[in-house]
Amino acid sequence: MKNQRKYTIATILCLGIFILSGCTKKFEEFNTNTSAITDEQASTDGTLQVLLLQQAQKAIIYNNVGDYQVAENLSSSAFGGYFTPPTPFRSNSNNINYDLVPGWNNASWRLIYPNLMNPLTKIESTTKGNASLSGIYAMNKVLRVEGMHRISDLFGPIIYTQYNKANTEGGVDYDTQEQAYNAFFADLEEAKNALVPLVTANTPKSPIMVRADLAYGGSYAKWLKFANTLRLRLALRISKVNPTLAKQQGEKALDPANGGIISTNDESFIVQLGAPHILNTINASWNDTRMAAPIETYLGGFNDPRLGKYFLPAIDPTVAGQFKGIREGVDIISADTYKNYSALATVPPAAQLLTAAEAWFLKSEAALKGWANAGTAKDNYETGILRSFDQYGLAANATAYINDALSIPKQYIDPKALTPGINDVKTGSPYLSTITIKWDEAASESKKLERIITQKWIAIFPDGAEAWSEYRRTGFPILFPIVINKSGGVIPTVIPGTINTGVRRLPFANVEFDNNSAAVKRAVAMLGGPDNGATRLWWDKP
Repeated sequence: MKNQRKYTIATILCLGIFILSGCTKKFEEFNTNTSAITDEQASTDGTLQVLLLQQAQKAIIYNNVGDYQVAENLSSSAFGGYFTPPTPFRSNSNNINYDLVPGWNNASWRLIYPNLMNPLTKIESTTKGNASLSGIYAMNKVLRVEGMHRISDLFGPIIYTQYNKANTEGGVDYDTQEQAYNAFFADLEEAKNALVPLVTANTPKSPIMVRADLAYGGSYAKWLKFANTLRLRLALRISKVNPTLAKQQGEKALDPANGGIISTNDESFIVQLGAPHILNTINASWNDTRMAAPIETYLGGFNDPRLGKYFLPAIDPTVAGQFKGIREGVDIISADTYKNYSALATVPPAAQLLTAAEAWFLKSEAALKGWANAGTAKDNYETGILRSFDQYGLAANATAYINDALSIPKQYIDPKALTPGINDVKTGSPYLSTITIKWDEAASESKKLERIITQKWIAIFPDGAEAWSEYRRTGFPILFPIVINKSGGVIPTVIPGTINTGVRRLPFANVEFDNNSAAVKRAVAMLGGPDNGATRLWWDKP
């Protein structure tokens, strides 16, 4: 891990290049619109709109390598069962064993507000009410929801509807997570209303949007499908806490009159970064991330051909040639112990944010709930697997995999544990799932849901933010508890009465307590519990 540098915010206009960076000191540089671009400048030829929109798309996955590492790789992606670091950061007392590092939480905050909310707020001010720019206005709305729901799903309450609106104290107020989600649905409704007429009329692509769009090349129809699929994702996210609203929003997303959802791989929302994916630096250059134990057991036990697409065989002499992951929260003295366990395969230079496979699994769960226009859970589930296999050039293997009724996750054995056997998860453990692949119509609703979510979890790799959110919402896939808990009793290793791991959210960024103190203290009160990693989010219900 490289030392985190101090950020200052600046707007640099030079030869058409716009650069905006974050700041960890000044509150207003996170939570207000500091861009000095005038409406006239932003609308002259669209160049600045293009740059602002591209900046926002890339910011969704934190396009600074050090910040991505602490904001996602060492939090969501670990808690979601994908990655574990071989490196004993902070003398092996860090997020991975629930000693949540306060400074690491700043990374999400300091990147998303100046690099996503700020440029999108400027775009909105120059496109709202302009019929000729309605597609860009819709794109802005969808990007805002895609980026900010991920932040809300980390912390809970966020600054969203009040962004760029100072309160009487000179700070900016938070929305509750419920208010934020209601605003997300409202923004997606606006986007849908703007895009449907453009698609219906077969309106020619906007030249500005074509230049700005890093995923769809300016296709209104694909942006509409992305908006609807995102709406379905969020509807399912709140299905425990507000099933009535969830059904209403989910059925709007599925209504074919509204444009449909993503169904084919060319409709997946994958942002082309124009540079190597930063996971490659964390993995290959820094040797700071490796396969996690749970994904080894699932992919290995299922004989899943995607295993070799995601990871490389280990080169450690004790497990050479095998795919071997590291269990979360193990005792690590030196990075040399586990650095030669399975590394990642090279990640393409793109941010995979919502795929066709995920869309079909969302639709499968919607069918399980009986939502209108959802089809059948079985057909959607099998199509989700097929889309994922096709995404990785493995379509020929899909039929045999889909019909495998015998393979189950394999046990986990760690030959390098400092205390022999302490890291193992063996057959018969409640933390080792016995789920199979083939759809079973006679299975319980819980088993059907586990099957859907487990395959979705495999398919959406390496999107740790979604993986952890869905794990917290559903309890699936079944993951391993950490071995050593260093939270001082704050976060349970396992939630009492369940087999679910204990970490449920990240504490608010400490920079907010320095610079927006009154507002963030009110946000803490919105949680219904203390500002720590054990408090459940609004949608996270038992």
